[in-house]
Amino acid sequence: TPVPTDHIYGMMAVENASSVTEFILRGLTDQPELQLPLFFLFLVNYVVTVVGNWSLINLIGLNSHLHTPMYFFIFNLSFIDFCYSFVITPKMLMSFISDRNIISYTGCMTQLFFFCFFVNSECYVLTAMAYDRYVAICKPLLYMITMSPQTCSLLMFGSYVMGFAGATVHTGCMISLTFCDSNTINHYMCDIFPLLQLSCSSTYVNELVSSVVVGTVVMVSSLIIIMSYSLILFNILHMPSAKGWSKAISTCGSHLITVGLFYGSGLLTHVKPSSGGSLSQGKFFSVFYTNVIPMLNPLIYSLRNKDIKLALKKTLRKIT
Repeated sequence: TPVPTDHIYGMMAVENASSVTEFILRGLTDQPELQLPLFFLFLVNYVVTVVGNWSLINLIGLNSHLHTPMYFFIFNLSFIDFCYSFVITPKMLMSFISDRNIISYTGCMTQLFFFCFFVNSECYVLTAMAYDRYVAICKPLLYMITMSPQTCSLLMFGSYVMGFAGATVHTGCMISLTFCDSNTINHYMCDIFPLLQLSCSSTYVNELVSSVVVGTVVMVSSLIIIMSYSLILFNILHMPSAKGWSKAISTCGSHLITVGLFYGSGLLTHVKPSSGGSLSQGKFFSVFYTNVIPMLNPLIYSLRNKDIKLALKKTLRKIT
């Protein structure tokens, strides 16, 4: 017998009523006395991140002596960190001053997409920078030919395409899940594992895909970075002069610090949490690569860099 039309509409209404249209972000901490101090702390962090990265982007863009492969990669790294800060921090700041920090389902999936896009892209940019340093130190005579504008542009295009592909896979898998009654995310952002914990459908495929995608990104980039720096170290050890040795170390120092901070905090965060306690621990570790590292990167690449200091002096002279 045919099913009555009103019965079908009734079933759809029940189904729609049980589906989640918005999420509540719990934030970084539940302790009331910490909310206001943390708000001002992360507000300062946000301002320094935006101003620092925007300043570095402009300095590299306006000064022709910085139009080299190394600074082209730093420009892109700052651009990613600048955009990245707008994806995470505003909602995080809201969680400190709102009783219920609500984000729509669409907003949550959008935040997840751009979060994955910028994190994956930064991984590949850091990998390209390691290759750039290898060519500069191990093959200096072929540097300008090997790292031509076309090669640099291709490396950056590839980084963004791979970042986009990874973000599309993560977000696509998340959209395929069903969220029923529970809508409180134990985090200050829409991250993969906190969202998987809320789903009332099977998350096996998502966990498998997430492990494969993250594992591939980490393994490929780590392998290239380790190989590049192994060859750089071998080359440095065979340098005849101490001056050349110290110059090579100083050239690679900033990049090594950035890589160590980024991969170290990412590893501590994305090791799959098995309990509520470890999820909270992962939430605090994630602060490093969502807030601290984007703030530190422009400082790391400018404080001890003579070229950046010279560009800053030139720019300030033009303004004044």
